[in-house]
Amino acid sequence: MPTRTSVPVGAPSWVDLMTSDPDRSRAFYSELFGWTAEEPNEEFGGYFNFTHGGVRVAGGMKAQPDAGGPDVWSIYLATDDAAKTAEAAAANGGQVIVPPMPVGDLGTMGFVIDAGGAGIGMWQPGTYPGLEVVGETSTPNWFELHTRDYDASIEFYRQVFGWETEVMGDTPEFRYTTAKDGEEQVAGVMDASGFLPEGVPAHWSVYFGTEDADATIAKALELGGSVIQPAEDTPYGRLATLADPTGAVFKLLGPVSGASAP
Repeated sequence: MPTRTSVPVGAPSWVDLMTSDPDRSRAFYSELFGWTAEEPNEEFGGYFNFTHGGVRVAGGMKAQPDAGGPDVWSIYLATDDAAKTAEAAAANGGQVIVPPMPVGDLGTMGFVIDAGGAGIGMWQPGTYPGLEVVGETSTPNWFELHTRDYDASIEFYRQVFGWETEVMGDTPEFRYTTAKDGEEQVAGVMDASGFLPEGVPAHWSVYFGTEDADATIAKALELGGSVIQPAEDTPYGRLATLADPTGAVFKLLGPVSGASAP
């Protein structure tokens, strides 16, 4: 897949990890996905990037001791005007957690809570466009929101991030909508009200691509990770949910059993 030089407005443009143990997280993901962890940048509060094949695929930062929340992967959506996006979020049932702030000349970031209670970031590109590669092995492959407030959440992203959407399923068992850039699906929203465990808030998840989900799971266990949902063949691939050694949850997307990766 060719390297992207820009990210469509409203599409996922970056992922990063808030971790209580950066050294352990850096070692875990480097071993698991073959990533290279760049050195923390003190100019940006110790923020660091993971690269794969010389291309940035994710970021990370040490969690603040008083933050109170669990270690977590976050997703950022592209915007061409972070200030207006933050205003729209507040006007459409959301809450601004981190007002738009410049990150050197790289771009402008912000973070909001959507109308269904899930956290989502925004990225207005400067010199850095955002994720340059998606959909390949060991890179982000898919981005998905699980929400208890399905209709309000979809309307939020339409109004705030300009999503064009397509309904993929509309039965009580499977209500799912995707965001599209032309014919390309870039993210999904699932009605999780029937199965999201009590106490688990609405949330976004990132799926990382793998050539062999079961082998990646075995490696993750060796490295101190854990399995939240075992690998399962689905019409969309072989999916699994894992947690890294500090508890941050992420997902895998690989070929179904017996199939070879493209």
